[in-house]
Amino acid sequence: MNLSKLLAATMIGGAAMTGGGAHAADTRPSVVLVHGGFVDGSGWESVYDILTHDGYKVSIVQNPTSSLADDVAFTKRVLAAQPGPVVLVGHSYGGAVITEAGNADNVKALVYITAFALDAGESVQTVISKPVPGATPPPILPPQDGWLMLDNSKFAAAFAGDVPPKKAQFMANSQVPWNVAAAGGTVSTPAWKSKPTFYLVVHGDHMIPEEAQRAMAKRANAMVMNTNGSHAIYVSNPKVVASLIEEAAKHVETAAK
Repeated sequence: MNLSKLLAATMIGGAAMTGGGAHAADTRPSVVLVHGGFVDGSGWESVYDILTHDGYKVSIVQNPTSSLADDVAFTKRVLAAQPGPVVLVGHSYGGAVITEAGNADNVKALVYITAFALDAGESVQTVISKPVPGATPPPILPPQDGWLMLDNSKFAAAFAGDVPPKKAQFMANSQVPWNVAAAGGTVSTPAWKSKPTFYLVVHGDHMIPEEAQRAMAKRANAMVMNTNGSHAIYVSNPKVVASLIEEAAKHVETAAK
């Protein structure tokens, strides 16, 4: 074989291998991450790094937390941009968002990271207004112009107890206001009633008591993973969060075969 034929064969072979690799990668669902109240999407960075390292396409919704309707709309725009099936992930209030937005046709699994898996007619406000007996309520300050914040001095203990103190203080000082319209937004059609659902229950979360997490996970018939940590588990232990997301992704791959 002369040099030109060898180069042509190598290029064709390389193209074939590249095409085969792309096809294999295409069988994996994309992952879309939705943050909760008082924070933004940057907190997902370590989870993002693990998932992308493992070959997943990952998008992060920067939902404005201005209202549930707005946040669902922002999430649906990101979902519409995905090339195929999606695993939709929500943390905390982000669970309310994915419960509604997860009805999109390309969402094939839902993952709740110590999140609100609400039923029809429920809002985050209705759930937290009925606290678990003995649980300390979240240190949410009275609204200012319709926006909510956590008490800065209690943020670390309530939200980020297992995050390094310097990082937890930064999170407290960089809080994103959460609108009462988001907290009070009610779900119409819960996606978990028709989609495979996974739930990370966090023992030690002082924002959503473990009992409430378990009750929502049971109601949603979710596959449950348990871990110890704080409400900011996606920051403090991204490996366990990523492992549950990848479990959901594998479920989607298997179901598609």
